[in-house]
Amino acid sequence: MNQSRPKIKKSRALGVALTPKAVKYFEARPYPPGQHGRGRKQSSDYKVRLLEKQRLRAQYDISERQMVRAYERARKVQGKTGEALIIELERRLDALVLRSGLARTIYQARQMVVHGHLAVNGRKVDKPSFRVRPEDVVTVRERSRAKHPFLVAREGGYAGEGETPRYLQVNLEALAFRLDRDPQRAEIPVVCDEQLVVEFYAR
Repeated sequence: MNQSRPKIKKSRALGVALTPKAVKYFEARPYPPGQHGRGRKQSSDYKVRLLEKQRLRAQYDISERQMVRAYERARKVQGKTGEALIIELERRLDALVLRSGLARTIYQARQMVVHGHLAVNGRKVDKPSFRVRPEDVVTVRERSRAKHPFLVAREGGYAGEGETPRYLQVNLEALAFRLDRDPQRAEIPVVCDEQLVVEFYAR
């Protein structure tokens, strides 16, 4: 079975391309799957907010429980809760591995972390939810550097999907990056109206 098909279907249902492969399918058929996909409409405020929350969850590939935890932390930050939520999620190790160009998709980034291929400040970290702090340095561990995905990453094979965000300093040849500072919402490449997500949880 082609594992990419469910991701394409999910991309169309949520209205956002979740993998590079999904982009061309999504551009060709930018409406929900199924025979009634073209004619579907979001009929209630609840549904609109729910969809936005699901879109955000899907882009970071996190569970509902993880999303709620991130929201609770964001609520305690001064300023806009929605922006704080996106910044909170963006500081996850798997998200930054993706942004750095070490991985092609969030799913691959998560696998790299779980399999123990990465270190933060020289110490192995295998939790995708690990929150990276400014000035932390993330590297591919010595024993993993010869593995195929990292050889591809070193040649820039995953970095062509978009510009490296300004909050990261990346050295693909060294298979390393540093979080220079906290990201700003406008710099984070996720598709989301975060205010709708806040309204979903605040209801």
